[in-house]
Amino acid sequence: MNIKALRAFRATLSEGSLTAASEILHLSQPAISRLISGLEAELRLPLFDRSGRNLTPTREGMAFYREAGRILDNLDEVPRIAAEIRAGRTETLRVVTMPRVAQSLTAVAVARFMSENPETNVSLDVRARRDAGKWLAGREYDIGIGALPVDHPGIRTKALIRVRAQAVLPRTHKLADRQSLTAADLRNDTVIRLMHGLLLRDQLDDFFRSAGITPQQSCEVAASQLACSLVAEGYGITIADELVAAQVSLDRLALVPVVPERWMTFGLLYPAGQEKSAALLQLEDILRALSEQLAARSPTLLVAGPDEGK
Repeated sequence: MNIKALRAFRATLSEGSLTAASEILHLSQPAISRLISGLEAELRLPLFDRSGRNLTPTREGMAFYREAGRILDNLDEVPRIAAEIRAGRTETLRVVTMPRVAQSLTAVAVARFMSENPETNVSLDVRARRDAGKWLAGREYDIGIGALPVDHPGIRTKALIRVRAQAVLPRTHKLADRQSLTAADLRNDTVIRLMHGLLLRDQLDDFFRSAGITPQQSCEVAASQLACSLVAEGYGITIADELVAAQVSLDRLALVPVVPERWMTFGLLYPAGQEKSAALLQLEDILRALSEQLAARSPTLLVAGPDEGK
């Protein structure tokens, strides 16, 4: 199978036109078109609808794209995938989650979905918020779960749950029994921050900056779970939320809400123009029901309206 043809198909679909694909691949538009036609003939699948002025991916083309995009380096699998699509036997739900909700929300929901749908394949990936949008817009995934808002023209969002920001302290900390904490209360503590460019880092910095306080700093970490783990080891404090802290041993942590109140919204992300499958709608229902269960058990979690976080 011609790898150039696969790349031509993928670039045309992800970029939306032969012109853009030709620029990326440094090939002429007629050459791109010939490669795609040859691929369609080999697979015996109509990948694009050519009835209008623009190329529009067909249902079969989108199914093939979701599969083949993952295995460009494993071409032996491509004929098998095409055969399964022709036979109507392939359904894979591709999910990407941001680390902050990977264990407390996404993993639980996916496990429930798989137990109810053993015939459906699920691919679950974890990517940072700054990367997940690009992969969703490129249609590498059917659904994303993560922090909102996400500013990308190729992505639609729907809010699920709101979480209140909390100071995460060692269980033995002198402030662990307080009902709430201000930035001033934490001015003498060593604060573990996330690296620049991460949403929780911006929220932490703004919490202290708005109070006119520059916190002490011990180190920067790449994930909020790492920050909470360091706190659990007795080193420093951080600002996070209940969903993040729940991924660490809570018997060694104290979570105290910060004031003024700060809330973060998590929700669903979809590629724009996506036609939702029955499996995707079922996973969405499971995620919403799980969010309602989590919110019912904690005063620092609230069910979000679908338009919140946009």
